[in-house]
Amino acid sequence: MGKVIREKKKCPVYKFFLHPTLKALYALGGSGSNEEIYKKVLSIMNLSDEIIDELHSFTMTEVEYKLMWARTYLKNYGAIENSRQGVWALTSKGAKLACADSIDTKEIIDFTNKKRTFSTKEVKIDAAVKEQNDWRQSVSEILHSLDPYAFERLAQRLLRECGFSDVVVTKKSGDGGIDGTGKLKIKGIFSFNVAFQCKRYRGQVGAPAIRDFRGSLPTSIEKGVMITTGSFTHAAREEASSEGKRLIDLMDGEELIDKLAEYGIGLKEVKSYEIDEDFFNSLTENIQNGEYLNG
Repeated sequence: MGKVIREKKKCPVYKFFLHPTLKALYALGGSGSNEEIYKKVLSIMNLSDEIIDELHSFTMTEVEYKLMWARTYLKNYGAIENSRQGVWALTSKGAKLACADSIDTKEIIDFTNKKRTFSTKEVKIDAAVKEQNDWRQSVSEILHSLDPYAFERLAQRLLRECGFSDVVVTKKSGDGGIDGTGKLKIKGIFSFNVAFQCKRYRGQVGAPAIRDFRGSLPTSIEKGVMITTGSFTHAAREEASSEGKRLIDLMDGEELIDKLAEYGIGLKEVKSYEIDEDFFNSLTENIQNGEYLNG
C-alpha cells in the first residue's frame, strides 16, 4: 500500500479575515491592539497550529500578513480607524458590520479598488504596504547580520529605553542561557527582577526554547523576556503564558522593529507630504460650475 501524502493546509486569503477582524474588535469592546486582535481572530477562526505557524517572511507569519491587509482594506472602507499609538477601533459603520451574520467582502475590496482606479490622489495601498515592508525588511536583514554580542547590546539599550534599570549583559552569547538581567519598576512602587535572552533567528522559536529559558532562571528572577529577530510558534506563545509558571514576555521581530522605530534607535523618522489633488481639482470644478464667481 502506497504512502499517503497529506496536503499541507494553506492560510486563508485576506478576504476571509475581514469579518473576523471586525468581530474581534467588537468582542474586545470596540478597540484593540494588533496583538489583541490577532489573539481574538485566532479564537474566532479556530485556525490550526499548522496554519498559525506558516511563515510569510523571517519576522511575520502568513496570518499576521493577511490581518495587516484586512485592517488596511477595512480602514479604507471606513469600518475601522487607528490612532498613532497603534490602537484600532470600530467606527459606527464597522460596528454594524461586526454584528451582521455575514458581510459583502467583494464590496469592501471593490470599494478600495475603485478608489485606486479613479482617484489620482489616493495612495495605492499595495504601494504603501510595499514601501513599509521594504524598510522593515532592510532593518530585519541588518539585525540578522549583527554580531550576537552586538545584538545583546542592542537589546540592553532597548530595555533601558522601555524603562528598565540596572540592565546588564551577563556574558557573551552562545550557551542558550540568560543573556542579561535588569529591573523594571512600575510607577515607582512595584519592581520586578527580569532576565532576558536574545535569539537571532530567521525562523521560529518553539516551545522547547521557552521551557529551556524558564528552566535557566534563578529563583531571584521573577519574569523573563525573550527577544528574537524571527517569530514564535503558537505553542511557544502558549508555553510562555502558562498558568502556574513564571511568565515569559515575548518580543518577535516585528515587535522589535516597532520598538526600535518608536524610540528612534538606529532609525530616523522622515516626514513627507501627500498632495491633495482632489482639493486642487475641486477649485477648478467649482469655477467651471459657476461657484465662487460672486464671492
